[in-house]
Amino acid sequence: MSAVPYEIERKYLIAMPDINILKKQKGYSDVEITQIYISDSSLGGGARIRRSVQGEKTVCTKTFKRDITSLKRIEIEEEITAEEFERLKELRDKSCLPIHKHRHSFEYRNQLIEIDIYDFWQDRATAEVELKSEKQIVELPEFINLIKEVTDDRRYRNYSLAKTIFTEEIEKAD
Repeated sequence: MSAVPYEIERKYLIAMPDINILKKQKGYSDVEITQIYISDSSLGGGARIRRSVQGEKTVCTKTFKRDITSLKRIEIEEEITAEEFERLKELRDKSCLPIHKHRHSFEYRNQLIEIDIYDFWQDRATAEVELKSEKQIVELPEFINLIKEVTDDRRYRNYSLAKTIFTEEIEKAD
């Protein structure tokens, strides 16, 4: 019997980071992502397809997610061909726009931090911290200007952002 594939993470709204500082971090990588939500009920709820481009390498995946708690989800992901990605695009949930973002990932104090910079925001981004357990303490680097934690705020989920780009006034740090 195989283990259940859990994703455990906290999500934060942050001020737009300095990309040059991110590039200097341990284990840095930058991936351009296009993410599309699928409406076909035969694929089940929470289905999405994603094309990730890193340099010359392109990887397409199909993912199913189901919430256990706000921090913990079951995540089943499989690699698909570019042809299957194009075919599944036809099943796009018409109530959702495709999400385009750049993901800047790096290691910080034994944590994987993924900063997503979306095409539709100029002053903010999100940071996700992959956790080993729900009780793990998160440590963000000092160069990240934290606005607030949004782990429990469904408006900041990619699926919600694909439906409505949520923008609120943010307090600027002095």
